[in-house]
Amino acid sequence: MIYFTKMHGLGNDFAVIDNIDGNVSLSTDEIRKLSDRRFGIGFDQLLMVESSTSKDADFRYVIFNADGSEVNQCGNGARCFALYVQKKNLSYKNPLSVETNSGIMTLTINSDDSVLVEMGEPNFLPSKIPLNINETTSEYMVEGFKVGALSIGNPHAVLILDDITDINSTALKIQSSKNFPEGVNVGFMKILSKDEVQLRVVERGVGETLACGSGACAAGVVAIQKRWAQNPVSVLMDGGMLTINLTPQGSVELLGPAEWIFDGELNASQISSHEE
Repeated sequence: MIYFTKMHGLGNDFAVIDNIDGNVSLSTDEIRKLSDRRFGIGFDQLLMVESSTSKDADFRYVIFNADGSEVNQCGNGARCFALYVQKKNLSYKNPLSVETNSGIMTLTINSDDSVLVEMGEPNFLPSKIPLNINETTSEYMVEGFKVGALSIGNPHAVLILDDITDINSTALKIQSSKNFPEGVNVGFMKILSKDEVQLRVVERGVGETLACGSGACAAGVVAIQKRWAQNPVSVLMDGGMLTINLTPQGSVELLGPAEWIFDGELNASQISSHEE
């Protein structure tokens, strides 16, 4: 039997599993089936709470996209991860330090169950994004589109548009580009004011989500650094609002809500029961 909790951060939804004992092992195909919204649990990402391999972290935070691929970072998931650990009494520490494939994150739970996530420093080096372009600049031409590119633990391309209603064909072209060898999350940002931007994100391995935490960080950093918005900046997505702050030390902070939906359980036959 596998026990899980369904959670969301501004509509970006997750199944969260306590795997501290290391007893849960799911294949790519099994994760993909569980993510199905008709035949499975339905989620954008699967989050695993595991024992840390680092003495500097309380837990290890493991993330799988709906297509079963493992990714390094998810800001909305991090907030749900923190709330899950607290509500399941896995730790009474606040803040929490969690280990990810891209480094150590610090998660602070507030009294209203909002969570402040210290996302670390953005990386603009093409080799670290990764981006197959040698020179580091503030903008790149990719498949005929001008984009800002950076890593917030995972790769992001950010476009500035006056109209962000029709984005899917553009996102597909950029995500399919050989310039991004590991794929890329594509954010479409509209500047609303000095305090607020609007954002839609098409995530690699998932598609468009109602909110993307690391995507909001990427867009916020681009807007702040280009002086299109002040610091901190509010990022409005279809699922709601996140606040992005760029610290004097150059790291990114993400503030937003996390919500518990329900607890559930699955047996082995349910994981592999339906055929494609």
